[in-house]
Amino acid sequence: MFDTPLNLFNSTARSKWLRLRTLILLRWLAIAGQLGAIIIATRFLEIDLRLDLCASALGVSVAFNIVVTAIFPANNRLSERNAMLTLLFDLFQLAFLVSLTGGLSNPFVFLMLAPVIVSAAALTLRATVIIGLVFISLISLLVVFYIPLTTLSGELIQLPNLLIYGTWASLVTTGVFLAAYAHRVTEETFSMSEALTATQLALGREQRLSALDGVVAAAAHELGTPLATIKLVAAELADELEDHPHLYDDAKLIGTQADRCRDILRDMGRTGKDDTHLHHAPISAVVEEAAAPHMDRGKMIMIRIDGALQTELVPDQPEVPRHPEIIHGLRNLVQNAVDFAAARVWIDIDWDEKELRIHVGDDGMGYPPDLIGKIGDPFVRKRTDKQKAQSARPEYEGMGLGLFIAKTLLERTGARLTFANGSEAPGKRPMSPPGPPEFARPTGAIVEVVWRRSDIEATKSTVRGALGENPKFD
Repeated sequence: MFDTPLNLFNSTARSKWLRLRTLILLRWLAIAGQLGAIIIATRFLEIDLRLDLCASALGVSVAFNIVVTAIFPANNRLSERNAMLTLLFDLFQLAFLVSLTGGLSNPFVFLMLAPVIVSAAALTLRATVIIGLVFISLISLLVVFYIPLTTLSGELIQLPNLLIYGTWASLVTTGVFLAAYAHRVTEETFSMSEALTATQLALGREQRLSALDGVVAAAAHELGTPLATIKLVAAELADELEDHPHLYDDAKLIGTQADRCRDILRDMGRTGKDDTHLHHAPISAVVEEAAAPHMDRGKMIMIRIDGALQTELVPDQPEVPRHPEIIHGLRNLVQNAVDFAAARVWIDIDWDEKELRIHVGDDGMGYPPDLIGKIGDPFVRKRTDKQKAQSARPEYEGMGLGLFIAKTLLERTGARLTFANGSEAPGKRPMSPPGPPEFARPTGAIVEVVWRRSDIEATKSTVRGALGENPKFD
């Protein structure tokens, strides 16, 4: 019901498609293939290669894979910039290896098309153009700078210049064609997905407005007679009180306000108005709204601000948009905590000059250690019958779809999510020390949601300025 500036349906959302784990696995396959080709060429085809330099090229790829695997979680989704840099690394590594093994005379040079095609299918046009230009530059350099292939007997294995130039032209043509083809097909698929999502949102909004229209129509029907009675009595009083100016004005005011109530009811409904005052709210109010559906589910939910139990509205809180993405994402996190908590759920809110942080923790068993790196992926696992029997909630399939939806929605608002257990809780501010329940420390699963305040916080002029008349729904 709100005009959101978050731009859920823009092309930049595609930059989050690539998972780091996917590129790591593909790079391991490439390393295995490159190593196998070098062994076959030297041991069986008796080709003389610079094994020291080839081993260096392979070693760089192996080291890169090991380092990123150790630093980043397995389900990390790459931003456009990071994905582009990763693909450029693969492109340069392949170009260096090809330059050591005959340049464009090496038939495996066509593997250099892979990063271009991946970029065209998963990244934006800007990233694809950059990678494509680097690709063309590298194969152009390979026309001149390379180590020719020779056998152990000294025989030179070299294509004629005409075929080398033909290979260059073939690579450029194939790269441009396949990149354009893959990018176009992906854009069409992505556009259709956007259209379907937008249709679902529009349908849901229409259903809400239709329900509101029915409520307003019923209210108008029920209030029609009382308002008409008030209007009639006010008119009769005004006629009787013409000699008493002050009372006469009061009677006229009653009639005017009755007319205003009638106009408000008439103006609401399908062409009703959006309440501008509800676009932003203090962060604690947004968290309370997200947690409200789970307050009566038998678990104690405590909302703390800077470690203290919230008993009244804390002044000078960050004002944030009441976007459905934020509320629904936080609600899913609270639901997951309530589902697996033993008795209590803590929601901690704190902020500094740069960041706004929310921690959602519980006193349950926590996340399985082997799945922490995969949390946020849909359909993480399907539990066995034995696992269901040992669980506190045997009917729960544990597919991870709720956390995936929460993570996706919150990340689209600029949030960064981290998952941990108990003492491994992320964040710069330590949790409250053990003690009474309202000051205790979560011992189970903990989720940290962090926004940069510049990305999420509404400006004072937006919140406190003159909002004007509430606009009608489009």
